[in-house]
Amino acid sequence: MNKGVITITDAEFETEVLKAEQPVLVYFWASWCGPCQLMSPVINAAATTYSDRLKIVKMETDANPLTVKQYQVEGLPALRLVRGEQLLESIEGVIGKDKLLSFLEDHLNNN
Repeated sequence: MNKGVITITDAEFETEVLKAEQPVLVYFWASWCGPCQLMSPVINAAATTYSDRLKIVKMETDANPLTVKQYQVEGLPALRLVRGEQLLESIEGVIGKDKLLSFLEDHLNNN
């Protein structure tokens, strides 16, 4: 299992997220977004911690407008937890490692 964060595009979203066998955390970011730089280490830590139960992908918002619009991303950084075609949870803005891991634990243990 890939223990890292996978970078995807609009064209890969269906295959990598909607058809994934496990829940997927989609991390929306932009290169010009300062707060996104703060989230990257947190996202990487989550990818390592939950690699057996969760897939984590990241999408640059400027280059992928279709998915950004579909998932109503209005602020960055943004997280969307998806299982199949179901949106389980949305978070926008910077959150700390403890809050992210707690959020993921809640969802992964309830499914």
